[in-house]
Parts: sequence; structure tokens; C-alpha cells
Amino acid sequence: MNQFAPPPSGVTFSQRVRTSARQLAELGDDSISGLIDLTSLRLVRFATTLTRNQHDAEDAVQATLVKIAAHPKRLHQCTDPWAYLLRMVRNESMLIMRRRPRWSLIGDVCDLLTRCRVDELEREESYREIWRAMRKLPTQQSEVVVLKIWEEMTFAEIAGVLDISPSTAASRYRYAIAKLNCQLREALSQPHEDLQQHV
Repeated sequence: MNQFAPPPSGVTFSQRVRTSARQLAELGDDSISGLIDLTSLRLVRFATTLTRNQHDAEDAVQATLVKIAAHPKRLHQCTDPWAYLLRMVRNESMLIMRRRPRWSLIGDVCDLLTRCRVDELEREESYREIWRAMRKLPTQQSEVVVLKIWEEMTFAEIAGVLDISPSTAASRYRYAIAKLNCQLREALSQPHEDLQQHV
């Protein structure tokens, strides 16, 4: 199957990760590139909400993928390989944050947006405003927003990744969306789709 072909209709991202984990278990670390291609951008986006720095986020993802490559069958043995990867990246991000000096915690989440394609440049300022607003949220809220909106996880799934209750995940999400809507209304000059529709 062509790795650039769209996935079959109805196949969720979580199911694609499970398939990739099975291939990794069967073929060993020679097939790690498929998992990297599938997950790395999403994992870096999630890690950046924690580290507030693109380079540290990439380091956290790399450390995670190195551990997976060293034990290729471990991921396949999980109940939910995608949630397991997210937890691993979260743990690596926390380790990086504890090791670095306090003054370097101020990072620029917006550097994620410097890699956008030419056809996306017209939306760049909107993306920058969203990420600026995300940086103002407490980490506990921003990580829930990323998992809910971009990863399309349920509150139960988010609770499993973050080791909190589903009701805590839901309340953090509601608080975060309210804050984001308030900040973005002020920051963006032209009307944009209200984030509240995702609640």
C-alpha cells in the first residue's frame, strides 16, 4: 500500500497506529519509518504544548521513538498504541522540562508555524494568534485542547493519556475553550469560526 495514499474510508487514526505497531512487531525496527511518518508531526504538536519549545518537543518525540525502536513489540502489546505513544511523549517532555534551566521555559510555540506550506501562508497569522493564545493557557488545559480538537479524542481517552478523570478532562477543556474564545475575539480582526462548536 502506498504510504501517501489516503487511508481507507472509516479507518481512524488510532487504528492506523495500531496497524503500524503490528507491522513494527512483525518486521522489527526496519519498519519504524512507517510509524515515524504516521505519528511524528502529531506527537511534536502535542509535546510542544508541554515544553513550549519546538526543539525540546522534537527531542521528546525522538527519545520516545528510539525507545520504541529498541523494543518494537512493546507498542503492539498495548491496548491502545496511540494513547501509549502520547503518554510516552508526555513523560519525555516532562523529563526535558525538569532538566532545563528555569529561564529557558519561555519558548516560542509559534515556531511550529514557520514550516507551513505556501498555500497555507494566508492563514499563518490566524495560526499564530491561536498558538499565542494557547501559550497563555495553563499546560493542564492546553494539552487537553490539543488532544480533543486536533487528535479528536474523547474525554475518556484523554483521561487515560493524562491519568485524570473524564470529568476533569471535560472541565479543563471547557475552561480552556472559554479563555481561548475570549482571547481570540480580541486578537483576530476578522470573524473566525467559534471554537465553542467543538465542545
